[in-house]
Amino acid sequence: MDLDRLRREICFEAARLLSGRRETNYAQARWRAARAITRSHIPPEALPTDFEIRQSLQQLVSADGEMKADSDPVPGNRKYHYFLSLLLPLDRVRQDRVNHPEGDVLYHCLQVFELAREQRPWDEDFLIAALMHDIGKGIDPMDHVTAGLAALEGYISDRTRWLIENHGLAQRVKDGTAGARARRRLTNAEDGDALDLLANCDRDGRHPGRIVCSAEDAIEYIRQLEKENEAE
Repeated sequence: MDLDRLRREICFEAARLLSGRRETNYAQARWRAARAITRSHIPPEALPTDFEIRQSLQQLVSADGEMKADSDPVPGNRKYHYFLSLLLPLDRVRQDRVNHPEGDVLYHCLQVFELAREQRPWDEDFLIAALMHDIGKGIDPMDHVTAGLAALEGYISDRTRWLIENHGLAQRVKDGTAGARARRRLTNAEDGDALDLLANCDRDGRHPGRIVCSAEDAIEYIRQLEKENEAE
């Protein structure tokens, strides 16, 4: 098998493993896919990058999303099928028990969403940021914000992107570890109040045993909110 074909097959199989929730991070999916396709030596150039796997994953999810949208009474739901595909594997991504005693990433994201909904039930951008702020932990735990924003590229507004991008910095401002320049930048930011609120929800969404809705229900709430906002 030539290297280009091997690379494409590994890439597709890794994306399939991720979309089916049989793996939760790209490195594990890549190696499991490679071993499923061949037991021979695999040269480095035959292994797809995270970016290539992510593109393949988006294509798989988009195709699936289009199929589901055909039977959905409300058109245009592909984005929400994609959001759900990023969220659901997070129930297998564990976190540091000291900073996150609540457990897995999905449970944390749902707690943050519930807290955000209590504060701004009408704010679609804010609620998406709350629900999706940590999805990158299932892709690249070493740089989860960058990974998450790359996965969400083209699916979220600039405002949602800014909130996700800066929620960690807002946490550091709160605990006093951010520099003076960063503090001034966030203090003067036009949407600083929303970012501050997101940081509070992120900090408080870490309680074991808190009752939360399902990922599907959270997505449906946002989808209905978008529908209502478009009708106004």
